[in-house]
This record gives sequence, C-alpha cells and structure tokens, in this order.
Amino acid sequence: MTSENNRPDADILIVGGGLSGTLLAVHLLRLPGQRRIVIVESRSELGRGEAYSATDPGHTLNGNAARMSVDPDDADDLTRWLAEFIAAGGWPESDEQHAPVAELFAPRGIFGLYVQQRLAEAQALGAPYGSTVEHVRSEVMDLQTEASGIRLTLADNTRLSGRFAVLATGMFAAARTPQHGSNDLNAAAVDPWDIEGMRRLDPEGRVLIIGSGLTMVDALVSLEKAGHRGPIDVFSRHGLLPHVRRQPPAWPDFLAADHSIRSTRQLVRALREQCDQALAQGIDWQAPLDTVRVHIPRLWSQATDLQRRQFVRHVRPWWESHHHRSPPPSAQLLDRLLQAGRLSIHAASLQAVLDRNPGQVRISVRHRAEEQLTQVSGAALINSTGIQYDWRRVDRALTRQLLARGLVQPGPLALGIAADPGGAVLDAGGRVSGRLFAMGPPLRGLWWESTAVTDVALQAKALAARLRSLQEG
Repeated sequence: MTSENNRPDADILIVGGGLSGTLLAVHLLRLPGQRRIVIVESRSELGRGEAYSATDPGHTLNGNAARMSVDPDDADDLTRWLAEFIAAGGWPESDEQHAPVAELFAPRGIFGLYVQQRLAEAQALGAPYGSTVEHVRSEVMDLQTEASGIRLTLADNTRLSGRFAVLATGMFAAARTPQHGSNDLNAAAVDPWDIEGMRRLDPEGRVLIIGSGLTMVDALVSLEKAGHRGPIDVFSRHGLLPHVRRQPPAWPDFLAADHSIRSTRQLVRALREQCDQALAQGIDWQAPLDTVRVHIPRLWSQATDLQRRQFVRHVRPWWESHHHRSPPPSAQLLDRLLQAGRLSIHAASLQAVLDRNPGQVRISVRHRAEEQLTQVSGAALINSTGIQYDWRRVDRALTRQLLARGLVQPGPLALGIAADPGGAVLDAGGRVSGRLFAMGPPLRGLWWESTAVTDVALQAKALAARLRSLQEG
C-alpha cells in the first residue's frame, strides 16, 4: 500500500485485529465523521485473535453470555445475539448445558462470529460517512514516529503511514510466544489447543502440564477430545486450581459504600468478612467477590508501588484462582479426571527441560518446601503457564523494536507498557505520545484487569472517542 501526494494510508492504524483491535474499529465506525481505518492482523479473520480462534466447541468462554457483551451500554447484547443464533440452528449442542441463554457458556469460536457480525454492522453504519476499515494481512515488524504521524514496516517490507496508531496486540499466550529465557519449554511442549497434535500422542502415555490455570483447563479439554486415556500430572508453584464459575445472586456493592478501603490488606480483610456473611446466609461466596471486579482499576491505580508488589507476591495466585474461574463444562471434566485418579496436582515449579525426544520428555521440578530437585518423565509436555505480560521477555520483532527505540517503556511491575489513563503511550523518557496509543492486555500494568471482554469493550469506546476528538482537533 502506498500513499498518494503524501496523504497517509490511514487516519488510524490498528496493530492487531483480535478482540481489542476489532472493537476499537467498531466504535470508530459508529461515530459520525469520515475516517480510514487499517487493521494489520496476520490471521485470515478479524475479531478472533488468540482467544477466539479456537475451533473446538469444548473450548468455551469462561463467562456466561450475560457477562460477555461487547456493547458497554447493553449487557444483554450477546444474550440476544446468541438466542437468535441458537434458534437458527447455529449451536445445537447448547441444550446440553440445561440453562437459559443468559447463563450459557458459548464456544469461543462462536463468540468470534458474534464479534465479526458486530464489525460488519458497524461497517454498514460508517459507510454513509465515508468511513472504511481495511484488513491488511501481515505482521508489523517495526514502528516509527514521525512529525506527521506513524509509519509501520510490515513483514514483506511494505510500509504504511497513518496519523495515529494503536497497539492492540492482545495477549501473548506463553505457549505460542517466543520468549527470552524460556528454558526450552515451548520447544519441547505440545500446544494446549492442538487437538490434532495430541491425537498423535500415545493415548495411554503420561502427560506433564506446567501451569494450573485456565490454559491448563483448556489443555484437559483438548486431551479429552483427542482420546487421551493416560495419567496427567500438573505442576504449578502453588498447586491452585481455578474455581468453577457459578451464577450467584446479587450482593450489595460494599466497596462503593466504603472508599476508605485502599490497601491490599484492607481489601482482603473486607472481602473475607463479606464472604463469611454470605455463607452465613446460605449465599454463594462468589456473590460478594463478583462485586469487587468493577473496582479493581480504581484500587490498582491508586495503590502504591509497594502495595502492588505485595498484591502480586502474596495475593495474586489466590485472586487468579478465585476470580478467573472455569466454565462449568470444563470444570466437570477436571473433577471427573480427579475422581478417576488420572489427574494429579503438584505444588512444584519447573526448573529445566532435561531431555526431549519423540514420545519422551524429562523435566526437573522443585516441590514446595523442598530443596532437592525431582526428575519427572512423560510422553508429552504442555506449557499452560498462561499469558506473558512482560514485554521485555516477549521475543517478537515489534516488541523488541519498540523497547529498543524507547518508544515504549515497561508498565508498572513490568506488566505490559506504560500509558496515561486514556491509553496514550509513555516513551522511555516518560513523555506522553500524541500519536501512539494502546489498549487491552498491553495496559495490564495500568489497570491490572485489562483482558476481559468488558474491560476491552469499555476501553475501545473511550479510546475511539479520544481519537475522534484528536482527528477533528
């Protein structure tokens, strides 16, 4: 793509066409005014990204339909869409969950279709204004700022220019991301979502999984779909498993009524008291916990660096297992495997991959409270350590270049990258960019929770309004 008469190729360049980049485009297209949007995404489809490219129906959302609307102003948007989709015969297996549509946990692939339809509708809304969105299928290798805007260099050395650019790179799944210092884990591991690859494993062989979060739950689903029947050993530092997501009743928003709660210690103490009160009334402890979610950005942003470090070190594992919960169908599989004695959970951390050969892998782990290392062998190894948020460890061309040029700096606690509250990126000198923005998972350090659909949807709407104002200013 080339510019004519020095006219930029786009008003807004979006780097990444998963959920974040697609929802930003949706909101930009919905706004009055003409704008040319170019999304650079290496996948063949927009709206899917890492999370929603899953094709097997067993890989479901970890939130029910009522929690997963992409419209910040309409919590029932997905519920209505899904009801129509099911009525048209799009998901015949939905009746297996025996629940109203609002409580269904849809396959992630179907959610991707929902996002794509909302993009198509937004394109129709933007057309009368002359607004357009173009998908350039490639990978951004470099980004440079210029006086007039942003210039991207793509994998084939094509260059694109735009007035503004947004880093909507999404999540760097540890299992699929080259990383500095990854001790050969990925080189030896089977992709957690590669069901066809798992079918080539010995169905009776022992499988070793590193990490016990939601990616591990996905790996169990994949193994089950592949016909695996052997033992499975899961190793994670604390040995914690995700709780199953239930549908608790409403609970009073205690944090809205008490802004004196600021520190991690105060939050944990107050939350325990609320959960105890709920249990005493016969109410699920998840009810008071779910009220905390909306306050996390405020609590995190106002916390001191010391308080954030204390949270990450002492609370994070329990927060993740209690808050990032497993969808019921997957949790039922996990329980069956535990009951059958096929699944074992170990509180241990990976130290090294010692040997890897076809059908055989050997690792060393350190169990909690033990000094001596233990060697473990299996037929296969799976990396389920979740998401890599530290951009310094992500071995991708764009992240390396952005850090090397000083166009970005690591975010708080090296989580993602630094930005102002509106998403404008901070460079290595702390200067706020007027051209380069970020949203979604790259802002993990700014907001802590910046990956869920509701987080991304809210950010997309706010950033679209900001970009419109800058474009017209």
